[in-house]
Amino acid sequence: MRAAARWTQAHLRAHRPAAVLIVLATAGITISLLLATALFAYATDPWQRVFTQSSGAHVWLHTQAGTAAGSLAELDEVRATSGPFRTVRTTASLQPGGAKATVELRGAAKRPATATPQIVAGRWLDAGTDAGATKGIVLDSSVARAMWAKPGDTLALSGIAGHLRVVGVADTAEVAFRAGESPGVGWVLPETLATSDAGRDQRGRTIGLQLTDPADTDYVVQRAVTRLGADQITDVSTWRQAKAEAEGDNQLLGRLLGLFGLGALLAAALAVGGAISTRIRGHLRDISVLKAIGFTPGQVVRMFLALHLGLALLGVALGALLTQGLGTLVPGRIGEAMALWHRLPEHTWLPLVISGGVVVFIGSATCLAAWRAGRVPPVPVARAATVTGSRTSGLTRRALGLRVPPALVLGWRGAFHRPLRSSAAVARLAVPLLLITIALGTWTTLDRFTSHPGNVGLPAALTARSDTLGDGELRQLLTSGPRMTAYPGAEEQALVPGQTGTITLRGLGTDAKPYPFAVVEGRAAHGPDEAVAGQGLLELLDAHVGDWVRMTVAGRPYVLHIVGRNIETADAGRVISTSLDTLRDGDTADATPAGPHPPRPDFYNLVLNHGADPGAVRDALTKASAGRLEVREVPNPADQLSAVRAVSIGLIAVLILIGLAELATTVGAAVRDRSRDLLALKAVGLTPRQITAVIVSATAFVTLAAALAGTALGLLVSEWLINLQGRTSGWGTGIAQRPATGILLLVIAVAVTIAAIASALPAARAVRRRLADSASAQL
Repeated sequence: MRAAARWTQAHLRAHRPAAVLIVLATAGITISLLLATALFAYATDPWQRVFTQSSGAHVWLHTQAGTAAGSLAELDEVRATSGPFRTVRTTASLQPGGAKATVELRGAAKRPATATPQIVAGRWLDAGTDAGATKGIVLDSSVARAMWAKPGDTLALSGIAGHLRVVGVADTAEVAFRAGESPGVGWVLPETLATSDAGRDQRGRTIGLQLTDPADTDYVVQRAVTRLGADQITDVSTWRQAKAEAEGDNQLLGRLLGLFGLGALLAAALAVGGAISTRIRGHLRDISVLKAIGFTPGQVVRMFLALHLGLALLGVALGALLTQGLGTLVPGRIGEAMALWHRLPEHTWLPLVISGGVVVFIGSATCLAAWRAGRVPPVPVARAATVTGSRTSGLTRRALGLRVPPALVLGWRGAFHRPLRSSAAVARLAVPLLLITIALGTWTTLDRFTSHPGNVGLPAALTARSDTLGDGELRQLLTSGPRMTAYPGAEEQALVPGQTGTITLRGLGTDAKPYPFAVVEGRAAHGPDEAVAGQGLLELLDAHVGDWVRMTVAGRPYVLHIVGRNIETADAGRVISTSLDTLRDGDTADATPAGPHPPRPDFYNLVLNHGADPGAVRDALTKASAGRLEVREVPNPADQLSAVRAVSIGLIAVLILIGLAELATTVGAAVRDRSRDLLALKAVGLTPRQITAVIVSATAFVTLAAALAGTALGLLVSEWLINLQGRTSGWGTGIAQRPATGILLLVIAVAVTIAAIASALPAARAVRRRLADSASAQL
């Protein structure tokens, strides 16, 4: 043990820079994987985020007005309750003359401690200011979005005299508002609720139950029904229902981070395995001496494994400590994700699993190389007596004849005269460059969403609507602006064949002025009954471009010819779009004389001229309409992925560390392989500077081959992965954007330059070293 410890200490002193790089790279990989897990929970499960932050309730029960719902707090499985609240079911409409929605009003004297509404806009209720002549209300964000309501707006509620002012909008972990299915939630002061003249059938109580064990949800519901009576309970909702409805909003960020973390782990494992193999080849004499003095093959294997597992453990511990200790201090979304993750149940064991997985993965990659060390014979074979490479190729001889600098020719031969070993070095260096190229491709695609949104299905920056302005007056207001083009639109929820689900039927633009859809397959819709569809709709209906599809809206059939596929980011791509004229024709074709008239456009999509500021246009339109025009910005998926850019920089830094560690291995191998040739090169007349150039050029050629292979393969993989994400999300393929050629050439040039600089000093030292021309020097 003492001899093994002394050898390990001497080995670390001799290879201190490489050891430091391996530790830092392993720490970076651990940090990226832990952040990926935290951000995946944060980005892909917004419901869990709100539930944890609000200390949410697992069961919500809605009962009759006179029910003693508070007695449920006595159940053994209940840890805390929210309420019970007195409730009134009412219809709210945005004033003047705006959208309507069914709302359950809850009387709350103070903000609940359990299932606390998370304010995202405005403020909470205040008894001093919201109980006077103008009463206040806080709306759940799902119903606020449906009604286009925001703080400062006025609502009219059936059964309550006067208007209520929206003072806040809050996120909750309850079942979201769905028109015709589940009502939205609004919180008012008890004094406001008492002014309602709603009948007994519209009144009730609501209580939320926070359970000690969420697995007891079904059992607790049964006990609650037995305790209160089935006739007293009007509705029950659970955390499982709410979570199922909220899943799948945004998974791209977590997937990207997970991909980069696993890719970096693979690159680090390859780098560590290559480093061990190279060091074993460079220390055959030392290993033979160890065996000659009594070390068994098993001891040699364990010694190498212990050395590199120790480095891996040090790096993993460093990365885990930095992430756990400083992660919550990072500003922005990353810090919020880490703070949330610390409160999730899986945080108690998942970091240990990830850290252990990194150590095991790197350790498994070192086993093969360590096993080779155990097979080194105690009496080494002199390399001078063995064939070490192939003869000089005809290309090399012709290059020498053409007076190409000898350093380049010999460097080329030194880089590739052992094809198997050279290919392994190229592959190990190519993996980090491949992942860097994927990161650049992701970054470029996000830039495309923000700089050229029209190319990815988002030509309109603003949406405008008004229920108080006449259609002619509204059209005149929108067309008078020189910085935009207004396209009328309307949307309907349509039943698919078989009536097993709903899709969005949208009419945008007119036959005379068609809407600029981003069509990536087929062509745009021009004639009557023609439409373009999103990827999600095509997969739902198992349809293709060129098919005819049938759907019904409120009993009215629509038969449309799909002539193209467009990039569609709304409603998971389950949207079929035609012109507003076609949509109106469908309305009037089935209408009886007593039926409804063709509706006016529901909204106008505003496509801004290049360089126009959406905020400035929105403010100008609101001012010109005296506040009677509701103008909103169209959501851009890239806004939810702003953290990708910052995280990509960190991941690229980790990959650079891994690349530098592999580069150190490649440089060491190049210096060792050329050591035997130094005397021969000097004998044929090469100067020390030329010999240094031979070693440097050999390293540069290997790096150049890896850079070319990594960037070329990275382009293909990046495009495939981004389009795969587009297809699975329903947006459709065609959203990927390749990085600019200049950026890729810069990456290749920087990689080769770093390789040349990194190899210059070791090569110069090797040239100055005095070598004996003996077999023992080459073992």
